[in-house]
Amino acid sequence: MSIVETQYGRVESVHANGLHAFLGVPFAAPPVGELRWRPPADPTPWGGVRRAVDFSAQSWQPVLEGMGPLQFAFNADRAERHEDCLYLNVWTPGLDNRKRPVLVWIHGGGFSGGTGGTPIYDGTALARRGDAVVVTINYRLGALGFVNLGEVTGGRVPATGNEGLLDQVKALEWVRDNIEAFGGDPGRVTIFGESAGGMSVGALMAFAPAAGLFHRAIPQSGACSTAQSVARAAQVAEGLLELAGVSVNASAAELLALDPDRLVEAGTAVSAKLGGAMVFQPCIDGVQLTDLPLDAVATGSADGVSVMVGAARDEWRLFTAMPGFPAPEDDAGLQQALAGRIDDPEAVISAYRSAREGRGEAADAATLYSAIETDRVFRIPAIRLGEALAARGRESFQYLFTWESPWEDGRLGSPHAIDIGFVFGTHALNPGSAEFFGSGEAADALAGHVQDAWLAFATDGDPRTDALEDWQPYAPETRATALFGDPVSVALDPWGEERAVWDGVNAGIGTL
Repeated sequence: MSIVETQYGRVESVHANGLHAFLGVPFAAPPVGELRWRPPADPTPWGGVRRAVDFSAQSWQPVLEGMGPLQFAFNADRAERHEDCLYLNVWTPGLDNRKRPVLVWIHGGGFSGGTGGTPIYDGTALARRGDAVVVTINYRLGALGFVNLGEVTGGRVPATGNEGLLDQVKALEWVRDNIEAFGGDPGRVTIFGESAGGMSVGALMAFAPAAGLFHRAIPQSGACSTAQSVARAAQVAEGLLELAGVSVNASAAELLALDPDRLVEAGTAVSAKLGGAMVFQPCIDGVQLTDLPLDAVATGSADGVSVMVGAARDEWRLFTAMPGFPAPEDDAGLQQALAGRIDDPEAVISAYRSAREGRGEAADAATLYSAIETDRVFRIPAIRLGEALAARGRESFQYLFTWESPWEDGRLGSPHAIDIGFVFGTHALNPGSAEFFGSGEAADALAGHVQDAWLAFATDGDPRTDALEDWQPYAPETRATALFGDPVSVALDPWGEERAVWDGVNAGIGTL
């Protein structure tokens, strides 16, 4: 056990596997009562020593069942959810003055689920391999973190819909002010996250309150193309209150008294009603987030921030393996599934089929659907971010995961979330993890390559290693992309035929 003095009080760690782990450290006051839907406030200082040896409760969220290949990664215990959720976890090799690089993980979960305490986010292996400090955080989710009530209540509840992002900012402020006491360097902070965590990283690159709080960014399977207008956010808020059984004219006191479980249930219902897989997301409020993050980055909001961005080759196959996300069985169903997302789905389908058949690959309706949605939602946003940075003369590095999950004899290909286990070195943490990510000598080798690249990037903004020495900054002329598979390699414009399709297509890039 070791004790560290923070600005709010002393905390005691658990010491295991050669590291100090501080679990459940408060970085903000509990956002309950009058603080619900408000920007996070400072925690109340405490006397004595606070034992930081257990993860905190998760933010209120739906109980996730039917998660298919990823069920092992989610905690379905409702008892571990609470509005009092704003805590973080720190893994550090030493409580000294080494000023190690700091990596702050923002979990995914569609802005409606997840927690920094998920076992596959354990920072032990990553911190130990790179002599780095790893931090994971919680933030408010769904109807408590990403709902704009200011518009529909006339300001009685002044929530902008970005309270979850403000929680992330508050955690980064804690890191800035306290991480040196944990052996970290507040001048070398990398934010990284996957899925909605990657989208959060992309939003923070354009979010005014986050300016100067981080120096490098790794959006994984989510970039700078996810945010909604105030009008859309107001529609979501109106639907939420209606389904929660309360009027938009209700007093602030009535809204603040709503049971959180009731709000979460209403959040699930409004998602179904509005036909969106992710109705809760950052809001372009015109003040803290003034534009779509990609547009803000294109005009300089992230200048000075080093960026590494990428996706997995077959992201969407994870979703079609889950209940409720069936893949179309024929071309008519494929066109119907893409209608409303892409202006001319027939042309996109034809181009993808031609490209895949030219390589001797499957081109049935289900396969094309997964390939098109993978690119529309994940890969193309990553490429667009690289292009925007290159246009400003800023360097960034692009990657693509090609390692294939062994789940059900490889039916997932290289799916959404496949990167997580290798970034954290938790790919074989337990039987469920190994079944999804893979295990054995090749998997262990890939984890080493991935961690070395992430750690090199966190150290000085350059992810190149001996195994990836040809990995050049992303440029539209060459489109150098690291491929994390077996083996790792570098390719120029991989799957370029499909990439080029999107240059002339009007589609909801980056939206589910």
